[in-house]
Amino acid sequence: MPAFSLERTPPLAPAEAWRRLTQWPRHADVVPLTSIEVLTAPPTREGTRFVARSGVGPVAFDDVMEVTVWRPPVGDEPGLCRLEKRGRVVLGWAEIEVRPGPGGSSRVVWREELRVRFLPRLFDRVLNRTARLMFGRAATLLLRKA
Repeated sequence: MPAFSLERTPPLAPAEAWRRLTQWPRHADVVPLTSIEVLTAPPTREGTRFVARSGVGPVAFDDVMEVTVWRPPVGDEPGLCRLEKRGRVVLGWAEIEVRPGPGGSSRVVWREELRVRFLPRLFDRVLNRTARLMFGRAATLLLRKA
């Protein structure tokens, strides 16, 4: 499975960076051709499930995710959210870690292991590069937008 990690240091307090990254419907605002439906009642917690539908018409797929770890940042303690991908097409996991950074900023680490069912391993390098670019752009935009 292709795995990658990316980091950002936004000029936001950890609680605000966490809020911007974990409001799941906001991800549809920054990922092209994607809509998001939260399947469980708020607030987000372990067991929260949502689906990201990406594509157009018959050329679309669902990325079903479940929150398996939910620890928002508190004081100097880092926050960690782990998502397990439970769809028929997209498998793997993602982790979003938010910790205090220098001068009141945050340090965000986004880790992801991604596999697309039926996609031969031959395409792992392309999938990894594409996912890193797409999720890196999404993280940057989510942290930039209020």
